[in-house]
Amino acid sequence: MQYSDDMKNRLKRVEGQVRGVLRMMEEEKDCRDVITQMSAVRTAVDRATAYVVAKNLEQCLRENTETEDEREAMIEEAIKMLVKSR
Repeated sequence: MQYSDDMKNRLKRVEGQVRGVLRMMEEEKDCRDVITQMSAVRTAVDRATAYVVAKNLEQCLRENTETEDEREAMIEEAIKMLVKSR
């Protein structure tokens, strides 16, 4: 699968958020603020995961399926990946 710049940029933003959390810890910021930012990181990772799975599913359905059974199997696999990621 090709990973678009949009997908990569989502993870770069997450990387920046993680660096920001580390900086907050080094600056001994309030625990509540750190946890709030860590929750934001988790949400960003979850959304990036869902985006990659959705785009992968879309690509696979367009390129690799001919029958309804194949499409159903691809959808089932995508759902399992999303559930596993949580």
